[in-house]
Amino acid sequence: MIGSRREAFVNYTVLVVFSAIAVLPMIGVVFQALEGTELNVSNFTDAWEQGHFADYLRNSVIVTVAVVLTATLLSIMAGYALGTMEFRGAGAVFLLFLAGLTIPTEAVVVPLYFDLRSLGLDNTLIGLILPQIAQSVAFGTFWMRAYFRSVPRALPEAARIDGASSWTTLWRVLVPGGRPAILTMVVLISMWTWNEFLLPLVIINSDEGLRTAPLGLSFFQGTHQTAYPLLMAGALIIAAPIVIVYVFLQRHFIAGMLSGAIKE
Repeated sequence: MIGSRREAFVNYTVLVVFSAIAVLPMIGVVFQALEGTELNVSNFTDAWEQGHFADYLRNSVIVTVAVVLTATLLSIMAGYALGTMEFRGAGAVFLLFLAGLTIPTEAVVVPLYFDLRSLGLDNTLIGLILPQIAQSVAFGTFWMRAYFRSVPRALPEAARIDGASSWTTLWRVLVPGGRPAILTMVVLISMWTWNEFLLPLVIINSDEGLRTAPLGLSFFQGTHQTAYPLLMAGALIIAAPIVIVYVFLQRHFIAGMLSGAIKE
């Protein structure tokens, strides 16, 4: 009993220390954003107006929603095929998806830009959405394949015996049970897409109205290098949407991580 209490005390102490390390910088950012003679929120309104964050946030929402919805749908279907079906070339196809996880963006961003420019897709949201869908599908397929492989084979087999098609088995039997894994994937893809900086910097190189939130914040920083309260307010404005998404989905996110969603 004493050993258990001591172990619990040590565990909670470690958690508190690391929580403080993670939270204290954010608290500092908030206080600096509220810096002023009367501790008001004028820095947020000034940053919002001067930084044109309404346009940047709108662009980021459009890109993130399009990428998350498309990548999630494609990842579920590809993961289902590679995780539950046997067909010629399945191993090679899976290795192709794995290759997409190993290639860094920096290695392909230059030829990607010239390809998009040749198609007239540079300085467009479509040109920004398509590459991020490809990146996200590589991870999402790997993630969902692992989930579908962890499902007992008796479950889809029973559905097929009852006359369910592969499509029905996927959407009515397997997907509802995989909700934690799917929502975990959604949260991860949302964070990666929202925070993406390099692709918008290269692809959106001349149209200021199409900048995403992180890119807009970077240019805002360049024009307000010494106005730290405004910079901190702008950073909080950009971070707020993805933090809100995580807060609402954190229970499912943690459940998906603890359920061994990536365990073969």
